[in-house]
Amino acid sequence: MSLPASPRLPSGPRRRSLLASAAGAALLVGCSGGSDPGGPGDDPSATERARARAARDSEALAGRYAAVIAAHPGLAERLRPLREEVVRHAEAFGAVRAASPEASAEASPSVSARAAGPEDGAVPASEKEALALLAAAERELTDRRTGALAGVPGELARLLASVAAAGAAHVYLLTEGDG
Repeated sequence: MSLPASPRLPSGPRRRSLLASAAGAALLVGCSGGSDPGGPGDDPSATERARARAARDSEALAGRYAAVIAAHPGLAERLRPLREEVVRHAEAFGAVRAASPEASAEASPSVSARAAGPEDGAVPASEKEALALLAAAERELTDRRTGALAGVPGELARLLASVAAAGAAHVYLLTEGDG
């Protein structure tokens, strides 16, 4: 004889959410400690070099965005929020903001030419190719930052991981609709 199913839904958290919470807590505990003595990232100068490189990379990427916006004003509304976020990333790594995000998105010609793209510094003529250029730059930088995680101490690793995740989201936003 089978028992009738209870009409009442179980109260409290479900098993899956408890397991997911426990796994998340374990990850947070594991990531919250400092680096082991003698471990990667123990050298303050190496940490500062990694932070400075990340700031320079974000500044160069912001310059690429500015160059594409200047060459393709029709993309400005779509790209300006992404560029502003990249500028905030540079600041998080210690860069000093040269201009407010509300200021014109145009970068100085030397920065635009140096950071805009292919070897000749030119922005592609088509909007689709310009977006692909930005997506490729974001992807490359995301990969580089993800690869650097093991070599830096906890706090910088968390910042790099967070900015790399934002870069991956930017790649998606830049390539959305290209299907």
